[in-house]
Amino acid sequence: MGSTFGHLFRISTWGESHGGAVGVVVDGCPPNLDLTEDDIQAELDRRRPGQSRVTTQRKEADTCQILSGVFEGKTLGTPILILVWNTDAKSEHYAPFRHIYRPSHADYAYDAKYGIRNWQGGGRASARETVGRVAAGAIAKKLLETRCGTEIIGYVKQIHKLYADVDPAAVTLKQVEANIVRCPDPHCAEEMIAQIDWARRQGDSLGGVVELIARNVPAGLGEPVFDKLEADLAKAIMSLPASKGFEIGSGFAGTTLTGSQHNDPYEMRDGQVHTRTNNSGGVQGGISIGEPITLRAAFKPTATINKT
Repeated sequence: MGSTFGHLFRISTWGESHGGAVGVVVDGCPPNLDLTEDDIQAELDRRRPGQSRVTTQRKEADTCQILSGVFEGKTLGTPILILVWNTDAKSEHYAPFRHIYRPSHADYAYDAKYGIRNWQGGGRASARETVGRVAAGAIAKKLLETRCGTEIIGYVKQIHKLYADVDPAAVTLKQVEANIVRCPDPHCAEEMIAQIDWARRQGDSLGGVVELIARNVPAGLGEPVFDKLEADLAKAIMSLPASKGFEIGSGFAGTTLTGSQHNDPYEMRDGQVHTRTNNSGGVQGGISIGEPITLRAAFKPTATINKT
């Protein structure tokens, strides 16, 4: 089963939605990186369910434990295993679906492939699987920040037909964290929350788009042809539950431009090669060029709704 991602920095997530625990094994993290459970917990707390009325109401503390690969606050260079216990799994709620395929869930797909499935909360297909990704991402994020000064910020760009006005070059984490929908456009955030509340009262759900920017990314990351940086990023994003679209830089909107409008001319600034514009989203020829990497991910409306 495809539960491993990456080559030099490789992660393998494990666990089911209503199993005993979920987590990740991280292999390839360099030694001597300062790392504690608090570094990982900070990111898991941002992901934790039940934080507000606009998220899933499952209540989980999501407290992490590092079981290997770290000694006296530093990584050893050996595999790092991170575990998070499931404490609020109400499997009885899923009993009616033991023999019923829920629309737009992975129930039938798993049955068709394996001839067996975990009907309790969706098993591996549940978004609960992302606990391991977030834990591994916290390590990768700290490694990039420590070694390269890289800053990574993600935020909600769109909910249903509401579009936020956000400047990716200037957005801050403080602005993102200022409201429960994590949209740095305060006015649009209020409208998004109202729209989500309306959909929930109707027993329905909404989709949306998350935008991400990575600043101070070193030039030279990524490999040509099949292992292009944007190809690896697309695989990471498109393997997330409910993801249905990926674009980088100008994305699909770039198709409405001419070549002369879309090209990113080079120039020298402070003795370094830069581009005057960044329609390519920081990646050319599958390799990072040192400009900010901007990408967007589209997520379908949540499949679990309160309508027949």
